Amino acid sequence: MPTFSTQQDPLPRLLVSVRDPAEAEAARLAGADLIDAKDPERGALGALDDGIVREIVARVSGGAATSAVADPAVRSVAALAQTGVDWVKVGIAPALLRDPSALVDLVAAAPRRLIAVLFAEDGTTAPHVPALAAAGFAGAMVDTAGKTGARLPDLAAPADLSAFTAACRVHDLMSGLAGSLRVIDIPVLCAYRPDYLGFRGGLCRDFDRRNGIDPLRVAEALRALRPSRQDAA
Repeated sequence: MPTFSTQQDPLPRLLVSVRDPAEAEAARLAGADLIDAKDPERGALGALDDGIVREIVARVSGGAATSAVADPAVRSVAALAQTGVDWVKVGIAPALLRDPSALVDLVAAAPRRLIAVLFAEDGTTAPHVPALAAAGFAGAMVDTAGKTGARLPDLAAPADLSAFTAACRVHDLMSGLAGSLRVIDIPVLCAYRPDYLGFRGGLCRDFDRRNGIDPLRVAEALRALRPSRQDAA
């Protein structure tokens, strides 16, 4: 399982969401740090078939960390954890946040590997971080539920995003920010010191999340994240 040190690597890393092994390989070769398997046709957290996730993990072959989306049910989380993916992501609705025992049960299905995804549309996220940490989650992300053009910076106030990532650091959770992001959002979001910035549509051809990943846009995002990095492409 990957380990993370924000002290040694203070800049956010790049998460790229992919839908199949070919996209996974393109993202890996372009330099993505985390290959995230999900179905873009099914919204923010569309789960792929476990067999496709296994193929993606095999194609990445240790060249990057991997994550994938599971439905927020113990059986789904446990099944996805068996695919070899490094991290399992689950959407956490407000009702689930009010059920500590259900959160603990989800974590038990993928110990030290479960990432909670909270949605900006549901309101301020930082107050939920202590409960996620207490349940044993490995990390938390803020994403947008809708994929109709509104970006995370349009839906979440700067103070809320800053408070969220700060709370994750206090509680030793990996943090991520995502939600229809474009490369132009990187400088502002980097200031909040998340561990990851997540992209799909912003790195696709024609900025359409239903199209394939464009390796040149992945390289552009990496240059924005790490200005001193030489682009090998």
